[in-house]
Amino acid sequence: MTDKKEIYFAGGCFWGTEHLFSLVPGVLDAEAGYANSKVDKPDYREVCSGTTGAAETVKVTYDPSRVSLGRLIGLY
Repeated sequence: MTDKKEIYFAGGCFWGTEHLFSLVPGVLDAEAGYANSKVDKPDYREVCSGTTGAAETVKVTYDPSRVSLGRLIGLY
């Protein structure tokens, strides 16, 4: 079984951030979503309204034997 870790990155265009990380060797998954919302499972329109408190994030699951956390942070 592969040792894997997760980190969340928050930034402007989360679909672009998701795509960037999905191209990195050693990244097992990159998934765009929302963090810290006051609303359960908000959608894009709700988040854009500014009423949810949610931030656009990308959950990156990676294999630390193939890519370092420092490398991921540097790309971010």
